[in-house]
Amino acid sequence: MRRFSFILLLVPLMAYAQERQSTARADECITIFNDVVRQVDVNYVDTLNYEDLTRAAIDAMLRKIDPYTVYYSKENERELRMLTTGKYGGIGSIIQQRPAKGSKNKKDSLWTYAVNPYEGKPAQRAGVEAGDRILSVDGKSTKGQTVSEVSNALRGDPGTTVVLELEREGVAKPFKVSIVREDIHLEPVTYFTVFQSDTLPEPVGYIAFNEFTEGSAQAFSNALDELYYNQGARRLIVDLRGNGGGIVEEAIQIVNLFIDRDQKVVETRGKTTRSNAVYKTRNNPRYKDLPLVILVDKNSASASEIVSGSLKDLGRATLIGQKTYGKGLVQNLRPIAYGGHIKVTTSKYYLPSDSCIQGVGIMPDIVMNDSAKVDICYTLYINHYFFDYATRYHRLHESIAAPQVFELTDDEIADFCNYLEDCEFTYETETSKFFADMIKMAKHEDLDSSTIAQLEALKPMLQPDFRAAIERNKEEVKEMLGTEIVLRYYYQKGQAAFNLRYDDEVKRALEELKK
Repeated sequence: MRRFSFILLLVPLMAYAQERQSTARADECITIFNDVVRQVDVNYVDTLNYEDLTRAAIDAMLRKIDPYTVYYSKENERELRMLTTGKYGGIGSIIQQRPAKGSKNKKDSLWTYAVNPYEGKPAQRAGVEAGDRILSVDGKSTKGQTVSEVSNALRGDPGTTVVLELEREGVAKPFKVSIVREDIHLEPVTYFTVFQSDTLPEPVGYIAFNEFTEGSAQAFSNALDELYYNQGARRLIVDLRGNGGGIVEEAIQIVNLFIDRDQKVVETRGKTTRSNAVYKTRNNPRYKDLPLVILVDKNSASASEIVSGSLKDLGRATLIGQKTYGKGLVQNLRPIAYGGHIKVTTSKYYLPSDSCIQGVGIMPDIVMNDSAKVDICYTLYINHYFFDYATRYHRLHESIAAPQVFELTDDEIADFCNYLEDCEFTYETETSKFFADMIKMAKHEDLDSSTIAQLEALKPMLQPDFRAAIERNKEEVKEMLGTEIVLRYYYQKGQAAFNLRYDDEVKRALEELKK
């Protein structure tokens, strides 16, 4: 008995000794760092900005640890608030930096454009439209500024006013708009609807869920209640594609809608006792028997992986899509001197099956191939031709059909081709780029002239006709161009409704829910 007591006493003593040793090493490193700063301060030839140097040193150190451990100074309070609550003071529009339309010198003509004003938010109410070029913010030119710099200028305390100078296609002169900033809260449920058809045994609900911020579980529950009680949904698709996660407690609440009380959903394990925790459901489920499919992809991470992984482990949901991101690290905020905070990784997530999410991710039950490919649609997208034509289309058409039925005609696709021709668009494939490099290398290596001539004779065959390429990919062109056009008229929810018509993973989920 005494020996057993001695062992119990020895364990905390060993832990204490290890902690002391770790603290001593940290103290030694801090002393070295402080001494370096002092020596530089006394001896360096020029005056230095120590705030910038300290920030650079901290950021470099944390990058060596992982991408998620981040220092926020007092000046980053707005960013920190957005991270934890999903709210920020601003105008409510996505912006993007790109060369000015028609510019040949891409490096010297970077401007910021409004690409996605949120419906009902200050920018949209003030008349800002997708495609507007932001020339200045409060009188300061945005030319050459980064997206982050322009975004910081647009954000501010709710109730303050920001003045934008805009340039719009079809409007002769630039004009100014005054926008009163508001507390912008991005909706976690971006879209929900019900699928009904003669081929479905029962109506199927669909919820697109974007982020796990404060109150997001309640928003999800409200959408599900609406689908079930008012719209008759008796089966459910939850779309977590592109959802990067957030607050773990919100994820637990969502899981609890579908599984019994007192079930383990996820466990955290870390270095310290307070980093270790078991998260269980607390309430009786309201949708225990509702057939459920969850859509995931390579950008579903963290809390998304907790929801999808735990429901899969517990046999409660079928997962469809691609393998998830594999972010199973837990971050907590800790206060730092002078009003700052550090978001530090403290533990790892473990699912009910005891599998760790970190670096592994969740493999769906039904794996769908990522349909992204490098073709003419990719070229048109990255060079903003879909976006610019949609801006022009919006100027020429006062209204369009509802997103559930809107479709571009063949004549409109032909008009798009004419537009590309007017823009002097040339379709250069990756194959032709590699082939041109191969010819250059052949000349550099001084190959036989007849060999080089034969290679150059093949070159015209690798320069495709863009009209023929568009014809081969007409359905995809109609989808991607239609997406941009619908956004101009019906904003994000309309765009979501339009995209569902082309969504192969949603179609596969509906097939699964027929069983």
